[in-house]
Amino acid sequence: MKNITLWTALVTPLHADGAVHFEDLENILRRQEAAGNGILILGSTGEGLALDDEEKKAIVDFVATLDLKVPVMTGVGGYNLKKQKEWISYCNDKTDAFLLVAPLYSKPGLNGQTEWFRDLLDEAEKPCMIYNIPSRTGIKLFPQVMISLNSHPNVWAMKEASGSLHDFQEFREAVPDIPLFSGDDALLPFFSAAGCRGLVSVCSNVWPEEVGLYVKKCLKGETNALFPLWHTAVKTMFSASNPIPVKRLLKEKGWISSATLRAPLTEKELSSAGALLEIDEKIHSWYQQNR
Repeated sequence: MKNITLWTALVTPLHADGAVHFEDLENILRRQEAAGNGILILGSTGEGLALDDEEKKAIVDFVATLDLKVPVMTGVGGYNLKKQKEWISYCNDKTDAFLLVAPLYSKPGLNGQTEWFRDLLDEAEKPCMIYNIPSRTGIKLFPQVMISLNSHPNVWAMKEASGSLHDFQEFREAVPDIPLFSGDDALLPFFSAAGCRGLVSVCSNVWPEEVGLYVKKCLKGETNALFPLWHTAVKTMFSASNPIPVKRLLKEKGWISSATLRAPLTEKELSSAGALLEIDEKIHSWYQQNR
């Protein structure tokens, strides 16, 4: 698992009526497996907070039966500590790792954040990636939290998605021994120069091999030829709230049957798939020329 440099934050395919589409789920899981990518399920891209407990359990159980040859990480996010610990306990023997996000909405301070993560880490029996995503939680993760947790045996890595190179550098300086992964596809070239270990990607849902090559080039410092194509690609894939565009393109490519989302997200935010299909062709052409 420590050799994985690309993790795909997987979407959760749904039927038109909103039920989980397990056949489509296996299809996209197998595509990631074939590309050798690590897989994150039930994160924000997977609409984890829009699924009820039984649906999430069914997904974790289903994925565990597939005997995938790549590691699977399961998202842990919410604001009720007891429920998050129960969720970790349920998944401990069904997943390879956990993604732990700061509590939502409540905006805890330094002590509250530290205690939250320590309680979750203590419950986990698998390696954990700690996730800084202030745009969704409403609060930045304090570097001091990572310093306090640095010696915990279950701390494996950190996902930095603040959108700030300054913040990334602060964490690098605070905990140089903890691998940092970019949570932003577009910033990987810059984070790589600052010591990033890899990417947790949305775009690799639709471009499993292509993003893999993008990551390899970034980590080798071969970034000049990536602009402006990849900047445009990422901008297009985030032209509406995630995962609206990625689900739409997955449907257009025939990899999932429906682009259905859980409310309040809706496919209606995209009037056309034209820009998605255009950039898809360009990324495919780039991959063919550079692999």
